[in-house]
Amino acid sequence: MKKAVFAVAITAAAFTASAQDFKPVLEKTFLAFDTTMDFATKVEQSNKLTLIAKKWDNEWTTHYYAAYSKAQLSYMEKEAAKKDAYLDEAEKEKQDAISILKKENDETYVLAAMIANARMVVDGMNRWQKYGPIFGENLESAKGVNPDNPRMYYLNAVSKFFTPKQFGGGKKAALPYFEKANTLFAKEAGVTDITKIHWGKDKNDYFIGLCKQEDKE
Repeated sequence: MKKAVFAVAITAAAFTASAQDFKPVLEKTFLAFDTTMDFATKVEQSNKLTLIAKKWDNEWTTHYYAAYSKAQLSYMEKEAAKKDAYLDEAEKEKQDAISILKKENDETYVLAAMIANARMVVDGMNRWQKYGPIFGENLESAKGVNPDNPRMYYLNAVSKFFTPKQFGGGKKAALPYFEKANTLFAKEAGVTDITKIHWGKDKNDYFIGLCKQEDKE
């Protein structure tokens, strides 16, 4: 009996260790992806994130970060077909994350909004009527789950930043949203766990700087 109990304890400990092992490698790979602007390096790190998602297939955050990386690559890719191919991969990884969660949460809604926006960017003239509402609906859904999610305001701000002034966009229109996001990012300052989604503050700070440059002109 003692041997059986010991064996079960060893198995449980091994499983727990295995489940925890993904955090350091996920964090290291995500940071390598998110802190470079070199496209080739981003592709390399995104591929690693995909492999991590395959290895730790039962962790929703591994799929989340893989999806995030594909969406970001789409923004940087020049060819429309390749942009959409990245977004197809992002959609699949997002759905895998949702399947593991067995529901959507505020972060998966934000991710869905990001993907919809990236689809629109591929061909704005012909896609805004379809993907514009999807973008907005997902951000509203995220707000319904967690009104303090800063990434929701950040994505809204970025969308306004790149929208022409004549259509209600521009730096001045975007700044209040970036500032709202900044307030909420401050609440995440102590978060270090990679499985607690907290990306975005550095990007938000960058855009606030750009918005305030216009105020000085």
